[in-house]
Amino acid sequence: MPNRTATTLATFLVAGLIPLALPVTTASAAPAKHGDDFNGDGYRDYAYSSFSARGGGGVTVVFGTATGPGSTQQRITQSSAGVPGSDEADDMFGEVRAAADFDGDGYGDLAVAAVGENGSHGADQGAVTVLWGSASGLSTGTTLPNKNPGRGNYMGKDLAAGDFNGDGKQDLAVINESMTYVYRGPIKRSGTTGTVTKLDKTTSFYATALISGKVNGDTKTDLAIIGDVTARDYVASDVWFIKGGASSLTPGSSLRLESQSGDGSGVERGGDGVIADFDKDGYGDIAVGTSIYSKHKGRVSVWYGSSAGPSRNTRLTQATSGVAGTPENYDEFGSSISAGDVNGDGYADLAVGVRDEKIDGQDNAGGVHIFKGRASGLSGTGSQWFARNTPGVPGALTAYDQFGGLVRLRDTNGDKKADLYVSATSGLRLPGSAGGITTTGATEYNEVPIDGFLQ
Repeated sequence: MPNRTATTLATFLVAGLIPLALPVTTASAAPAKHGDDFNGDGYRDYAYSSFSARGGGGVTVVFGTATGPGSTQQRITQSSAGVPGSDEADDMFGEVRAAADFDGDGYGDLAVAAVGENGSHGADQGAVTVLWGSASGLSTGTTLPNKNPGRGNYMGKDLAAGDFNGDGKQDLAVINESMTYVYRGPIKRSGTTGTVTKLDKTTSFYATALISGKVNGDTKTDLAIIGDVTARDYVASDVWFIKGGASSLTPGSSLRLESQSGDGSGVERGGDGVIADFDKDGYGDIAVGTSIYSKHKGRVSVWYGSSAGPSRNTRLTQATSGVAGTPENYDEFGSSISAGDVNGDGYADLAVGVRDEKIDGQDNAGGVHIFKGRASGLSGTGSQWFARNTPGVPGALTAYDQFGGLVRLRDTNGDKKADLYVSATSGLRLPGSAGGITTTGATEYNEVPIDGFLQ
Protein backbone atom coordinates (compact mmCIF):
# COMPACT_ATOMS: atom_id res chain seq x y z
CA MET A 1 0.00 0.00 0.00
CA PRO A 2 1.24 3.59 0.41
CA ASN A 3 4.82 4.62 1.10
CA ARG A 4 5.49 4.53 4.83
CA THR A 5 8.01 6.13 7.16
CA ALA A 6 8.70 5.36 10.78
CA THR A 7 7.65 8.86 11.78
CA THR A 8 4.23 8.83 10.15
CA LEU A 9 3.39 5.25 11.10
CA ALA A 10 3.47 6.24 14.74
CA THR A 11 0.60 8.64 14.16
CA PHE A 12 -2.05 5.98 13.78
CA LEU A 13 -1.14 3.30 16.25
CA VAL A 14 -4.48 3.26 17.99
CA ALA A 15 -7.67 3.30 15.93
CA GLY A 16 -10.11 6.05 16.74
CA LEU A 17 -7.68 8.51 18.31
CA ILE A 18 -7.28 10.58 15.16
CA PRO A 19 -10.16 12.89 14.24
CA LEU A 20 -11.84 12.42 10.90
CA ALA A 21 -10.75 15.15 8.46
CA LEU A 22 -10.94 13.76 4.97
CA PRO A 23 -8.66 15.04 2.20
CA VAL A 24 -10.01 16.73 -0.90
CA THR A 25 -8.41 15.40 -4.08
CA THR A 26 -9.30 14.86 -7.70
CA ALA A 27 -9.28 11.58 -9.62
CA SER A 28 -9.17 11.21 -13.38
CA ALA A 29 -11.88 9.49 -15.37
CA ALA A 30 -9.49 6.62 -16.10
CA PRO A 31 -9.54 3.58 -13.77
CA ALA A 32 -7.49 4.05 -10.62
CA LYS A 33 -3.79 3.21 -10.93
CA HIS A 34 -3.90 1.60 -7.48
CA GLY A 35 -6.97 -0.34 -6.43
CA ASP A 36 -6.41 0.73 -2.83
CA ASP A 37 -6.12 4.46 -3.60
CA PHE A 38 -9.57 5.28 -2.24
CA ASN A 39 -9.37 9.08 -2.53
CA GLY A 40 -7.72 9.20 -5.96
CA ASP A 41 -4.64 11.20 -4.94
CA GLY A 42 -2.15 8.70 -6.39
CA TYR A 43 -1.03 7.24 -3.03
CA ARG A 44 -1.98 3.81 -1.75
CA ASP A 45 -4.04 3.65 1.41
CA TYR A 46 -4.38 1.19 4.31
CA ALA A 47 -7.65 -0.58 5.05
CA TYR A 48 -7.66 -2.80 8.11
CA SER A 49 -10.30 -4.52 10.18
CA SER A 50 -11.22 -2.98 13.51
CA PHE A 51 -13.80 -3.60 16.20
CA SER A 52 -17.09 -1.77 16.35
CA ALA A 53 -18.82 -0.69 19.53
CA ARG A 54 -21.45 -3.40 19.07
CA GLY A 55 -18.96 -6.06 18.03
CA GLY A 56 -20.12 -6.33 14.44
CA GLY A 57 -16.82 -5.24 12.95
CA GLY A 58 -15.57 -2.32 10.92
CA VAL A 59 -12.89 -1.01 8.59
CA THR A 60 -10.38 1.73 9.37
CA VAL A 61 -8.73 3.51 6.44
CA VAL A 62 -5.47 5.41 6.80
CA PHE A 63 -4.77 7.68 3.81
CA GLY A 64 -1.38 7.66 2.12
CA THR A 65 0.76 10.71 1.33
CA ALA A 66 3.99 11.37 -0.59
CA THR A 67 6.00 10.55 2.54
CA GLY A 68 3.90 7.69 3.86
CA PRO A 69 0.62 7.35 5.71
CA GLY A 70 -0.77 10.64 6.89
CA SER A 71 -2.63 11.54 10.04
CA THR A 72 -6.06 11.27 8.41
CA GLN A 73 -8.20 8.25 9.19
CA GLN A 74 -11.68 7.14 8.31
CA ARG A 75 -13.72 4.51 10.10
CA ILE A 76 -16.64 2.66 8.50
CA THR A 77 -19.11 0.22 10.03
CA GLN A 78 -22.57 -0.95 9.01
CA SER A 79 -23.86 1.96 11.08
CA SER A 80 -22.14 4.46 8.76
CA ALA A 81 -24.36 6.55 6.49
CA GLY A 82 -25.21 4.79 3.24
CA VAL A 83 -23.71 1.43 4.23
CA PRO A 84 -26.22 -1.42 3.92
CA GLY A 85 -27.15 -3.56 6.91
CA SER A 86 -26.81 -2.84 10.59
CA ASP A 87 -23.96 -3.17 13.06
CA GLU A 88 -24.77 -6.44 14.82
CA ALA A 89 -22.63 -8.65 17.02
CA ASP A 90 -20.62 -11.31 15.23
CA ASP A 91 -21.23 -9.98 11.71
CA MET A 92 -17.43 -9.77 11.29
CA PHE A 93 -17.81 -6.89 8.85
CA GLY A 94 -14.41 -5.99 7.41
CA GLU A 95 -12.34 -9.01 8.41
CA VAL A 96 -12.04 -10.01 4.73
CA ARG A 97 -11.34 -7.27 2.16
CA ALA A 98 -10.31 -6.81 -1.48
CA ALA A 99 -9.56 -3.51 -3.21
CA ALA A 100 -10.05 -2.49 -6.86
CA ASP A 101 -11.70 0.25 -8.91
CA PHE A 102 -14.84 -1.78 -9.53
CA ASP A 103 -16.82 0.97 -11.29
CA GLY A 104 -13.89 2.47 -13.23
CA ASP A 105 -14.35 6.03 -11.96
CA GLY A 106 -10.71 6.62 -10.98
CA TYR A 107 -11.14 5.89 -7.28
CA GLY A 108 -10.25 2.60 -5.61
CA ASP A 109 -13.17 0.80 -3.99
CA LEU A 110 -13.18 -1.76 -1.19
CA ALA A 111 -15.11 -5.01 -1.19
CA VAL A 112 -15.86 -5.96 2.40
CA ALA A 113 -17.27 -9.26 3.65
CA ALA A 114 -19.51 -9.76 6.64
CA VAL A 115 -19.38 -13.55 6.87
CA GLY A 116 -21.49 -13.66 10.02
CA GLU A 117 -24.35 -11.61 8.55
CA ASN A 118 -27.74 -13.22 9.09
CA GLY A 119 -30.26 -13.25 6.26
CA SER A 120 -33.63 -14.52 5.18
CA HIS A 121 -32.15 -18.00 4.74
CA GLY A 122 -30.76 -18.18 8.28
CA ALA A 123 -27.80 -17.36 10.48
CA ASP A 124 -24.32 -16.77 9.05
CA GLN A 125 -25.58 -16.46 5.52
CA GLY A 126 -22.87 -13.87 4.89
CA ALA A 127 -22.77 -10.81 2.67
CA VAL A 128 -20.34 -8.77 0.56
CA THR A 129 -20.59 -4.99 0.31
CA VAL A 130 -18.61 -2.71 -2.00
CA LEU A 131 -17.64 0.58 -0.32
CA TRP A 132 -17.21 3.26 -2.98
CA GLY A 133 -14.15 5.48 -3.33
CA SER A 134 -14.42 9.23 -3.78
CA ALA A 135 -12.38 12.40 -3.32
CA SER A 136 -13.25 12.24 0.37
CA GLY A 137 -12.43 8.55 0.77
CA LEU A 138 -14.79 5.61 1.06
CA SER A 139 -18.47 6.44 1.33
CA THR A 140 -21.78 4.58 1.05
CA GLY A 141 -21.94 1.01 -0.17
CA THR A 142 -23.70 -1.53 -2.34
CA THR A 143 -24.39 -5.15 -1.41
CA LEU A 144 -23.66 -7.76 -4.06
CA PRO A 145 -26.48 -10.14 -4.98
CA ASN A 146 -26.08 -13.43 -3.11
CA LYS A 147 -26.15 -16.22 -5.68
CA ASN A 148 -26.13 -19.00 -3.09
CA PRO A 149 -28.00 -17.87 0.04
CA GLY A 150 -28.09 -20.38 2.83
CA ARG A 151 -27.64 -20.84 6.54
CA GLY A 152 -23.96 -21.18 7.45
CA ASN A 153 -22.71 -20.46 3.91
CA TYR A 154 -20.51 -17.56 5.10
CA MET A 155 -20.54 -15.64 1.82
CA GLY A 156 -17.30 -13.69 1.53
CA LYS A 157 -15.10 -16.14 3.42
CA ASP A 158 -12.45 -14.96 0.98
CA LEU A 159 -12.32 -12.41 -1.84
CA ALA A 160 -9.98 -11.75 -4.77
CA ALA A 161 -10.13 -8.98 -7.36
CA GLY A 162 -8.79 -9.02 -10.91
CA ASP A 163 -9.60 -8.52 -14.57
CA PHE A 164 -10.35 -12.16 -15.32
CA ASN A 165 -11.60 -11.56 -18.88
CA GLY A 166 -9.16 -8.83 -19.89
CA ASP A 167 -11.79 -6.23 -20.77
CA GLY A 168 -10.24 -3.53 -18.59
CA LYS A 169 -12.94 -3.80 -15.94
CA GLN A 170 -12.25 -5.21 -12.49
CA ASP A 171 -14.07 -8.38 -11.43
CA LEU A 172 -14.52 -9.93 -7.98
CA ALA A 173 -14.22 -13.57 -6.94
CA VAL A 174 -16.18 -14.54 -3.82
CA ILE A 175 -16.23 -17.78 -1.83
CA ASN A 176 -19.79 -18.70 -0.90
CA GLU A 177 -20.19 -22.00 0.97
CA SER A 178 -17.93 -24.50 -0.84
CA MET A 179 -17.98 -22.72 -4.20
CA THR A 180 -16.47 -19.64 -5.82
CA TYR A 181 -18.54 -17.07 -7.70
CA VAL A 182 -16.91 -14.57 -10.07
CA TYR A 183 -18.83 -11.30 -10.51
CA ARG A 184 -17.88 -9.62 -13.79
CA GLY A 185 -17.25 -5.91 -13.81
CA PRO A 186 -18.14 -3.22 -13.94
CA ILE A 187 -19.80 -3.56 -10.56
CA LYS A 188 -22.14 -0.60 -10.31
CA ARG A 189 -23.51 1.37 -7.41
CA SER A 190 -26.98 0.21 -8.37
CA GLY A 191 -25.92 -3.33 -7.52
CA THR A 192 -25.85 -4.59 -11.09
CA THR A 193 -22.84 -6.52 -12.35
CA GLY A 194 -21.85 -8.41 -15.45
CA THR A 195 -22.43 -12.13 -15.65
CA VAL A 196 -21.71 -14.26 -12.59
CA THR A 197 -19.75 -17.50 -13.06
CA LYS A 198 -19.85 -20.36 -10.57
CA LEU A 199 -16.70 -22.46 -10.07
CA ASP A 200 -17.38 -25.78 -8.36
CA LYS A 201 -14.72 -28.44 -8.79
CA THR A 202 -16.27 -31.50 -7.16
CA THR A 203 -18.52 -32.31 -4.25
CA SER A 204 -15.40 -33.21 -2.23
CA PHE A 205 -13.60 -29.89 -2.83
CA TYR A 206 -14.41 -27.09 -0.39
CA ALA A 207 -12.97 -23.69 -1.32
CA THR A 208 -11.19 -21.92 1.55
CA ALA A 209 -9.00 -19.18 0.02
CA LEU A 210 -8.49 -17.26 -3.22
CA ILE A 211 -5.39 -15.88 -4.97
CA SER A 212 -5.48 -13.74 -8.11
CA GLY A 213 -2.64 -12.84 -10.47
CA LYS A 214 -1.23 -13.38 -13.94
CA VAL A 215 0.26 -16.85 -14.33
CA ASN A 216 0.41 -17.61 -18.08
CA GLY A 217 1.71 -14.25 -19.32
CA ASP A 218 -1.40 -12.99 -21.11
CA THR A 219 -3.38 -9.86 -20.26
CA LYS A 220 -6.03 -11.64 -18.23
CA THR A 221 -5.95 -12.25 -14.50
CA ASP A 222 -5.93 -15.89 -13.45
CA LEU A 223 -7.37 -17.36 -10.26
CA ALA A 224 -6.01 -19.96 -7.87
CA ILE A 225 -8.50 -21.53 -5.47
CA ILE A 226 -7.19 -23.23 -2.34
CA GLY A 227 -9.53 -25.84 -0.94
CA ASP A 228 -10.02 -28.84 1.29
CA VAL A 229 -10.44 -32.27 -0.24
CA THR A 230 -12.25 -35.03 1.61
CA ALA A 231 -12.22 -38.74 0.86
CA ARG A 232 -13.17 -41.89 2.71
CA ASP A 233 -9.84 -42.37 4.47
CA TYR A 234 -7.96 -39.06 4.15
CA VAL A 235 -8.27 -35.30 4.00
CA ALA A 236 -6.09 -33.00 1.95
CA SER A 237 -5.57 -29.47 0.69
CA ASP A 238 -5.23 -28.61 -2.99
CA VAL A 239 -4.69 -25.47 -5.04
CA TRP A 240 -6.80 -25.41 -8.21
CA PHE A 241 -5.74 -23.24 -11.17
CA ILE A 242 -8.40 -21.32 -13.11
CA LYS A 243 -7.28 -19.66 -16.35
CA GLY A 244 -8.72 -16.24 -17.14
CA GLY A 245 -10.33 -15.83 -20.54
CA ALA A 246 -12.22 -13.33 -22.67
CA SER A 247 -15.36 -15.44 -22.84
CA SER A 248 -15.03 -17.81 -19.90
CA LEU A 249 -12.86 -18.98 -17.04
CA THR A 250 -11.19 -22.31 -17.81
CA PRO A 251 -10.63 -24.80 -14.96
CA GLY A 252 -7.15 -26.28 -15.06
CA SER A 253 -4.98 -28.66 -13.06
CA SER A 254 -4.53 -28.93 -9.32
CA LEU A 255 -1.50 -29.29 -7.04
CA ARG A 256 -1.71 -31.29 -3.83
CA LEU A 257 -0.51 -29.15 -0.94
CA GLU A 258 -0.93 -31.46 2.03
CA SER A 259 -2.59 -34.74 2.92
CA GLN A 260 -3.14 -36.85 5.99
CA SER A 261 -5.02 -39.99 6.84
CA GLY A 262 -8.18 -39.92 8.90
CA ASP A 263 -11.17 -37.61 8.78
CA GLY A 264 -9.30 -34.45 9.75
CA SER A 265 -11.70 -33.65 12.57
CA GLY A 266 -10.90 -30.38 14.26
CA VAL A 267 -8.15 -29.45 11.80
CA GLU A 268 -8.27 -26.04 10.15
CA ARG A 269 -6.89 -26.52 6.68
CA GLY A 270 -6.39 -24.18 3.72
CA GLY A 271 -3.37 -21.92 3.42
CA ASP A 272 -1.99 -18.46 2.72
CA GLY A 273 -0.99 -17.73 -0.87
CA VAL A 274 0.45 -15.20 -3.33
CA ILE A 275 1.21 -14.99 -7.05
CA ALA A 276 4.53 -13.36 -8.02
CA ASP A 277 7.31 -13.84 -10.58
CA PHE A 278 10.10 -15.38 -8.51
CA ASP A 279 12.23 -16.46 -11.50
CA LYS A 280 11.58 -13.30 -13.62
CA ASP A 281 10.52 -15.25 -16.72
CA GLY A 282 7.40 -13.16 -17.28
CA TYR A 283 5.02 -15.72 -15.76
CA GLY A 284 3.50 -15.48 -12.31
CA ASP A 285 4.27 -18.27 -9.86
CA ILE A 286 1.80 -19.54 -7.26
CA ALA A 287 3.16 -19.87 -3.71
CA VAL A 288 1.03 -21.36 -0.95
CA GLY A 289 1.97 -21.84 2.70
CA THR A 290 0.47 -24.89 4.39
CA SER A 291 1.34 -24.57 8.05
CA ILE A 292 -0.39 -27.79 9.11
CA TYR A 293 1.82 -29.96 6.91
CA SER A 294 3.45 -32.90 8.73
CA LYS A 295 2.15 -32.29 12.26
CA HIS A 296 2.25 -28.53 11.77
CA LYS A 297 5.92 -28.41 10.84
CA GLY A 298 4.67 -26.59 7.76
CA ARG A 299 5.91 -26.03 4.23
CA VAL A 300 5.49 -23.73 1.22
CA SER A 301 4.63 -25.11 -2.21
CA VAL A 302 5.75 -23.06 -5.23
CA TRP A 303 4.01 -23.83 -8.55
CA TYR A 304 5.86 -22.06 -11.35
CA GLY A 305 3.97 -20.35 -14.17
CA SER A 306 4.41 -20.85 -17.90
CA SER A 307 2.58 -20.00 -21.13
CA ALA A 308 0.43 -23.08 -20.57
CA GLY A 309 -0.26 -22.25 -16.92
CA PRO A 310 1.43 -23.61 -13.79
CA SER A 311 3.91 -26.41 -14.47
CA ARG A 312 6.88 -27.50 -12.34
CA ASN A 313 6.76 -27.18 -8.59
CA THR A 314 9.11 -27.12 -5.64
CA ARG A 315 8.62 -27.30 -1.87
CA LEU A 316 10.33 -25.21 0.79
CA THR A 317 10.63 -26.22 4.44
CA GLN A 318 13.08 -25.63 7.25
CA ALA A 319 14.80 -28.82 6.06
CA THR A 320 15.59 -27.19 2.69
CA SER A 321 19.33 -26.74 2.18
CA GLY A 322 20.51 -23.29 3.26
CA VAL A 323 17.47 -22.57 5.42
CA ALA A 324 18.04 -21.73 9.08
CA GLY A 325 16.51 -23.93 11.75
CA THR A 326 15.01 -27.40 11.64
CA PRO A 327 11.41 -28.52 11.08
CA GLU A 328 9.70 -29.29 14.37
CA ASN A 329 6.13 -30.18 15.23
CA TYR A 330 3.90 -27.10 15.59
CA ASP A 331 6.42 -24.61 14.16
CA GLU A 332 3.70 -23.49 11.69
CA PHE A 333 6.17 -22.66 8.89
CA GLY A 334 4.15 -20.93 6.17
CA SER A 335 1.43 -19.63 8.47
CA SER A 336 1.74 -16.33 6.59
CA ILE A 337 3.58 -15.52 3.36
CA SER A 338 4.11 -12.41 1.25
CA ALA A 339 5.96 -11.49 -1.95
CA GLY A 340 8.01 -8.42 -2.89
CA ASP A 341 11.41 -7.43 -4.28
CA VAL A 342 13.46 -6.79 -1.14
CA ASN A 343 16.80 -6.03 -2.86
CA GLY A 344 15.69 -4.27 -6.05
CA ASP A 345 17.10 -6.88 -8.47
CA GLY A 346 13.80 -7.35 -10.33
CA TYR A 347 13.07 -10.78 -8.89
CA ALA A 348 10.18 -11.22 -6.47
CA ASP A 349 11.28 -12.56 -3.08
CA LEU A 350 9.20 -14.45 -0.53
CA ALA A 351 8.72 -13.83 3.19
CA VAL A 352 7.58 -16.85 5.21
CA GLY A 353 6.36 -16.58 8.78
CA VAL A 354 7.09 -19.33 11.32
CA ARG A 355 4.89 -17.99 14.08
CA ASP A 356 5.32 -20.77 16.65
CA GLU A 357 9.04 -21.49 16.32
CA LYS A 358 10.60 -22.28 19.70
CA ILE A 359 13.79 -20.25 20.21
CA ASP A 360 16.22 -20.49 23.11
CA GLY A 361 13.63 -22.37 25.15
CA GLN A 362 10.90 -19.78 24.52
CA ASP A 363 7.76 -21.46 23.19
CA ASN A 364 5.95 -19.83 20.23
CA ALA A 365 8.57 -17.08 19.95
CA GLY A 366 8.37 -17.10 16.15
CA GLY A 367 10.52 -15.91 13.27
CA VAL A 368 10.57 -15.03 9.56
CA HIS A 369 12.49 -16.45 6.59
CA ILE A 370 13.26 -14.43 3.44
CA PHE A 371 13.76 -16.53 0.29
CA LYS A 372 15.49 -14.72 -2.59
CA GLY A 373 14.17 -14.90 -6.14
CA ARG A 374 16.58 -15.81 -8.95
CA ALA A 375 16.51 -17.28 -12.46
CA SER A 376 16.28 -20.82 -11.11
CA GLY A 377 13.46 -19.90 -8.74
CA LEU A 378 13.25 -19.92 -4.96
CA SER A 379 15.65 -21.98 -2.87
CA GLY A 380 17.38 -21.84 0.47
CA THR A 381 20.51 -20.30 -1.09
CA GLY A 382 21.10 -16.85 0.40
CA SER A 383 17.94 -17.02 2.49
CA GLN A 384 17.69 -14.80 5.57
CA TRP A 385 16.29 -15.46 9.04
CA PHE A 386 14.95 -12.88 11.48
CA ALA A 387 13.71 -13.31 15.03
CA ARG A 388 13.71 -11.23 18.19
CA ASN A 389 17.21 -12.49 19.03
CA THR A 390 18.62 -11.40 15.65
CA PRO A 391 21.11 -8.57 16.29
CA GLY A 392 19.44 -5.27 15.50
CA VAL A 393 15.85 -6.50 15.74
CA PRO A 394 14.02 -4.42 18.37
CA GLY A 395 12.36 -6.06 21.35
CA ALA A 396 13.17 -8.94 23.65
CA LEU A 397 12.79 -12.61 22.81
CA THR A 398 9.79 -13.86 24.78
CA ALA A 399 7.48 -16.85 24.77
CA TYR A 400 4.18 -16.57 22.85
CA ASP A 401 5.31 -13.48 20.94
CA GLN A 402 4.42 -15.25 17.63
CA PHE A 403 6.82 -13.06 15.69
CA GLY A 404 5.82 -13.59 12.05
CA GLY A 405 2.17 -14.42 12.71
CA LEU A 406 1.50 -12.06 9.81
CA VAL A 407 4.15 -10.91 7.32
CA ARG A 408 3.92 -8.36 4.52
CA LEU A 409 6.50 -7.14 1.98
CA ARG A 410 5.90 -3.59 0.70
CA ASP A 411 8.07 -0.72 -0.56
CA THR A 412 7.21 1.78 2.13
CA ASN A 413 9.95 4.39 1.69
CA GLY A 414 10.01 4.75 -2.11
CA ASP A 415 13.44 3.24 -2.68
CA LYS A 416 12.13 0.46 -4.98
CA LYS A 417 12.92 -2.19 -2.38
CA ALA A 418 10.24 -3.95 -0.36
CA ASP A 419 10.32 -3.57 3.41
CA LEU A 420 9.34 -6.35 5.78
CA TYR A 421 6.45 -5.78 8.14
CA VAL A 422 6.05 -8.35 10.91
CA SER A 423 3.28 -8.77 13.44
CA ALA A 424 3.97 -9.93 16.98
CA THR A 425 2.92 -8.61 20.37
CA SER A 426 4.24 -5.41 18.82
CA GLY A 427 4.70 -4.70 15.12
CA LEU A 428 8.03 -4.21 13.38
CA ARG A 429 9.33 -2.80 10.11
CA LEU A 430 12.66 -4.04 8.74
CA PRO A 431 13.79 -2.09 5.64
CA GLY A 432 14.75 -3.57 2.30
CA SER A 433 18.24 -2.87 0.92
CA ALA A 434 20.56 -3.95 -1.90
CA GLY A 435 21.66 -6.83 0.33
CA GLY A 436 18.13 -7.86 1.26
CA ILE A 437 16.17 -7.17 4.42
CA THR A 438 18.28 -5.30 6.96
CA THR A 439 17.96 -4.45 10.62
CA THR A 440 19.49 -1.02 9.98
CA GLY A 441 16.66 1.41 10.58
CA ALA A 442 14.42 -1.28 12.05
CA THR A 443 11.48 0.19 13.92
CA GLU A 444 9.12 -1.24 16.53
CA TYR A 445 5.61 0.05 17.17
CA ASN A 446 3.16 -0.54 19.97
CA GLU A 447 0.53 -1.52 17.43
CA VAL A 448 0.67 -1.61 13.63
CA PRO A 449 -2.36 -2.69 11.56
CA ILE A 450 -0.30 -4.93 9.30
CA ASP A 451 -3.44 -6.61 7.97
CA GLY A 452 -4.11 -3.27 6.25
CA PHE A 453 -1.53 -4.31 3.62
CA LEU A 454 -3.77 -6.21 1.21
CA GLN A 455 -1.87 -8.88 -0.74
